[in-house]
Amino acid sequence: MNSLPTWTLVPAGPEDLDPIVDLKAQVMRADLERLGRWDPDRSRERVRKSFSVRHTSVLRIDGAFAGCVTIRPDERGGRHLELFYLAPHLQGRGLGTAVLRHLLAEADTAGEPVHLVVLRGSAARRLYERHGFAVVAEDPIDVAMHRPAP
Repeated sequence: MNSLPTWTLVPAGPEDLDPIVDLKAQVMRADLERLGRWDPDRSRERVRKSFSVRHTSVLRIDGAFAGCVTIRPDERGGRHLELFYLAPHLQGRGLGTAVLRHLLAEADTAGEPVHLVVLRGSAARRLYERHGFAVVAEDPIDVAMHRPAP
């Protein structure tokens, strides 16, 4: 495995919306096409509706945009993880694992569970399962997962 680059998570600003919209399209297109759900306009609109500068962080490497993650309060209690995307050239190198560990350590310190939804058949599901998430519901498109508080 390559050594990890030095990364930081910084609060998102309004200027980060378009790069996040574009990154989601890059990262999710293949899975959405596989499920017969790819619609670029719908994809953009979903990110725009859920984007929140209050809850979204941008991943930066050497000051450059490299990904994003949103952690918001979950209506069931705890936290909801969404919009977790890494630039394609950074995937598969352990960076997603490092960022996820950081986010889960914060949730653990607060004593909070974490919820998320991943697309059926997504490779990201294995990442989440390795970090203690279990499937709580599935439909033909989405898999809801939960990681209990410590």
